Amino acid sequence: MIRRIQPILALFCSALTYAQVPGVQWYQPKAVAPANFSNSARLDALIKDGKLYLSLQDAIALALENNVDIEVERNLFPLAQADLLRAQSGNNAQGFSTATTAGTTGLATTTAQSFIGFYSGGFIANTFNLSGYDPQISSTVQWGHITTPQQNTVTTGTTSLVTTSTVANFSASQNFSSGGGVTLSYDNTFQSQNSYLNLLNPTTSAYLDLSFTQPLLQGFGSAFNNRPIRVAKNNLKAADLVFKQQVIVTVEAVVQAYWLLVSANEDVEVKRKALALSQKLHSDNQKQVDAGSLAPLEVVRAEAEIASDEQALVTSETTVLQQETILKNALSRNGLANAALASARIIPTDKIRVPDTEAPERAQDLFAAAVANRPELEQSRVQLENQKILLTGTRNLMLPTLSAFADVRNSGLSGDPNTLPAPGSTTPATNQNSFFVGGYGTALGQIFQRNFPNYSVGFSLNIPLRNRNAQANYATAAVNLRQSELSVQKLTNQVHVDVQNAVNNLNQARAQYKAAVKTRILQQQTLDAENKKYAVGASTPFLVIQAQRDLSNAGGAEVVAEANYIQARLQLDVAVGRTLEAYNIQIDEARQGRVSRAPDAIPAENNK
Repeated sequence: MIRRIQPILALFCSALTYAQVPGVQWYQPKAVAPANFSNSARLDALIKDGKLYLSLQDAIALALENNVDIEVERNLFPLAQADLLRAQSGNNAQGFSTATTAGTTGLATTTAQSFIGFYSGGFIANTFNLSGYDPQISSTVQWGHITTPQQNTVTTGTTSLVTTSTVANFSASQNFSSGGGVTLSYDNTFQSQNSYLNLLNPTTSAYLDLSFTQPLLQGFGSAFNNRPIRVAKNNLKAADLVFKQQVIVTVEAVVQAYWLLVSANEDVEVKRKALALSQKLHSDNQKQVDAGSLAPLEVVRAEAEIASDEQALVTSETTVLQQETILKNALSRNGLANAALASARIIPTDKIRVPDTEAPERAQDLFAAAVANRPELEQSRVQLENQKILLTGTRNLMLPTLSAFADVRNSGLSGDPNTLPAPGSTTPATNQNSFFVGGYGTALGQIFQRNFPNYSVGFSLNIPLRNRNAQANYATAAVNLRQSELSVQKLTNQVHVDVQNAVNNLNQARAQYKAAVKTRILQQQTLDAENKKYAVGASTPFLVIQAQRDLSNAGGAEVVAEANYIQARLQLDVAVGRTLEAYNIQIDEARQGRVSRAPDAIPAENNK
């Protein structure tokens, strides 16, 4: 029988799925889009002849469109929406993690910590003891055959009472944000017994019952019962802030990786120039040795310098390849599995530019901007608001339990006259009352005519003496709130420290860059002078080699100082909370994963 019914049920469920039946969508799963592993068209547009021509803005745009860390955080929005839907049903929110991952830049792998005032490393709602807000319809249909032995025959007229019954009960209930609830029940029992003492047999009994309860102290009011909804709405704001923070840390990592690659390429050029100078010195020494005016040892010394410069060049070129790999992985959803991307060499089209002067900025203005714009501070404020909501509920739980209740019930009874005779008789043992004789309609009429009404109202009071557990819970929640307030202040203070340190680092980096440039110019002049002296026999190859080393070191130091400056500028933007503004990032485009800005054109000198 079950096997015959199953195909019918399956067909019926399929029909409901595609039919426009009201309420069917309540039982359908929410559609979740599959994970996207395809890169945006921008990536292919920037690859030409096996090279990826990349400006800083294109690197940022590729990260916003393809970076996996950002794509992971986009799932916070449906999670937060699902939590709100769950809270609106009267259940607890599950929450979400606030951790953000910046990936690798060539220096270290970084993961942003969960911000201050969070439970279990994320935005979550505390456990609420609430009833669901979704209305419920329930029913019970039951058939039974019961045989009950009797120790006397006074009440039933038999020593073995056999009852056959069918029960069909239905109810609908709804809870409200006030804390109250209402239930409408409609119960039916159809019963037959072997007792000749019953007036009716079989019988139909039914009742319609409306009950209402409302807490008046503990658990009263929407301020208490809507806490999950208020927290879930706050968490929607938090999801925006966590995503914004993820965008910032990803952009920070990409910008840092881009400038590290630019610096690595510049370092390669410095190493190539040093190698070229060593090779020229070797050639000049060889000519003098051949002419008999220089000892052969100087050729060996020049060859050793060439070998050292070649090793330094290989190391620098390897650094470039490593930085390219890091940057490629940050700009692609499938990383180096993309064959075209894996084999392409990155050609950065932007160069580090150190301005002659810095625009003056007041420290207090920077502090105010940081406090207003830093996402982690905004998140901590949202979580602080959540804790205040939780504290309100904890305070309410200190009150005694006082509930009002009311119940209205109408009953009905009907049935056929009992035809069972008394023992030793052929006539029915009881007299029937015609008022109850009839079918189901008779019982139903009695209910709606209110022939047998029942009413009850009352109050239920429960007063815990001493109430120590509730007092302890409130004290704990209050102390946690105070700790969170202090933690927010601590974070605010740290933001001020971050800004001041970033300003100091920028000034220091600028001074170091100026010194490095001056040192490189002086070392170039020193080498030029030493070469002139060497040409007229007033210097030695050793002094020339030493001057070449000093120039190479000065060139490398200038590249490092230049990179330090651009990193210090980046860190100041991050500390002040203006990263998105500094790099022209629209957060809505980041959420959609589509940047409207067109890719930069490949420079003409490279497009040959």
